[in-house]
Amino acid sequence: MSNPAFATEQARWRAQLEALPSNPEAIPAFFFAHGSPALAFPAGKPPTFFGGAMAQWVGLRGPLAMFLRDFGPALLEKYNPKAIVVFSAHWETYGETLVTDYGDDNPLLMDYFNFPPDLYELKFKSRGDSDLAARIVSLYEQAGHKARVTPRTEARGEDGRGFSGPGLDHGVFVPFRLMFGEELAGVPIVQVSIDGSMSPQKNWAVGEAVSQLRREGYLVLSGGLTAHNQRDRSSFSRDTAKPVHHEFDQAIHQAIGIADSEQRRQALMNLVDHPAFRASHPREDHFVPIYVAAGAGADGGAVRVINDIYGIPTFAFGDAESLGY
Repeated sequence: MSNPAFATEQARWRAQLEALPSNPEAIPAFFFAHGSPALAFPAGKPPTFFGGAMAQWVGLRGPLAMFLRDFGPALLEKYNPKAIVVFSAHWETYGETLVTDYGDDNPLLMDYFNFPPDLYELKFKSRGDSDLAARIVSLYEQAGHKARVTPRTEARGEDGRGFSGPGLDHGVFVPFRLMFGEELAGVPIVQVSIDGSMSPQKNWAVGEAVSQLRREGYLVLSGGLTAHNQRDRSSFSRDTAKPVHHEFDQAIHQAIGIADSEQRRQALMNLVDHPAFRASHPREDHFVPIYVAAGAGADGGAVRVINDIYGIPTFAFGDAESLGY
C-alpha cells in the first residue's frame, strides 16, 4: 500500500535494502522501529487518538507501515534465516533473561488497552523452536547471565506497564504482520526479554550474548522507537515534533555515523544522558533495544543505515561493510 507523500523516502530505503549483501558470513543484527497497534488499524479507519498529519504518519499508510512491508521480504530473500530471535521494548525482566519456548503455535499477547475490538482479534501464526530456545539459554549462562525458558503455560513476566501472560507482544506481532503477512511458515520465532534495569551496558550485554547466532544463519531483530513520549505525542511525527525532538534524533544519527567502533559505542552509550533525551523518552524502554542490537552486532564493526526517517529508523549492526552516512 503505497503513499505518494513518502515516495522519495521509499526509493531511498529500497536502495539500501537492495544493497544489503546476500548470504554474508554473519547476518547483521537489526534495530527497527516496531511502531504501535495503530499500524494494525483497518484501512480507512485511522486511529482517532492521532489526528491530522500524525494519523498519516503512524497508520497503515504511513512511512513505517510502508517500510515494514519492504523490510520483511528483503530479510527473507537476503538471508533465508533458520529462525528469528527477536527482542521487543515491551518485554523486560529483572535479574533473569527469559526465552520463549512456545512449541508449534506462538500465542499472541494483546498488551494494550482502550483500542477497538478488532485489534484484539488480530492474527499472526508462527511457531517456536525448543532447541533454539534451549541454545539461547545456554549462551546466556555461558556469558554469566541467569536465564531460562518460559513455556506457553506460564505468564512470561510484565512489560513495564502491568501486562502479563504468555505470547509474543505487540512489539513483535504488529510489525511482523506487515513484514511477513498473517502467517510465517518455515521460519521459527523465539522472543527474548530485554534487561529491565534499562541500563545501556546491560542491554548491550544481552545482545552480545547471542551475537554468534548471526554466524550460524539466525536473524537477530530488536524493536523499539527512537521517539516515544506518550505525554507529548507531537514527538511521534517529524511534522509535529518540536526542535528538541529533532535535536535528539540528530544526535542518534551522529553517533551511528561514527566510523571507529569504540568511539561509536561510547557515543551511543552517552545518548541516554543527552540533554534532549527525556523530551523523546520519559522512560528508556523504547530506546534501549538499540543497545541490544548494537551488542549483537558489535563484533562486525560496521553499521549501515537502512532507513533514516525521523523517529522510525532502522540500523544494521555488524554489517559486512559500511556505506557511510
